[in-house]
Amino acid sequence: MAKKGNRVQVILECTEHKASGMPGTSRYITTKNRKNTPDRMELKKYNPILKKMTVHKEIK
Repeated sequence: MAKKGNRVQVILECTEHKASGMPGTSRYITTKNRKNTPDRMELKKYNPILKKMTVHKEIK
């Protein structure tokens, strides 16, 4: 049986992209420690479609 760890994989999606009306989405996959960050993550990442840094939030 596999041990359940504190490190989980999360998907970050751009918040500004939907409002822009452009096709496609900007998503990143990363990991986080469940004990240190129990709430949803929010990072500034590069959106290649909008060609600028935007806020990416964790989705479920």
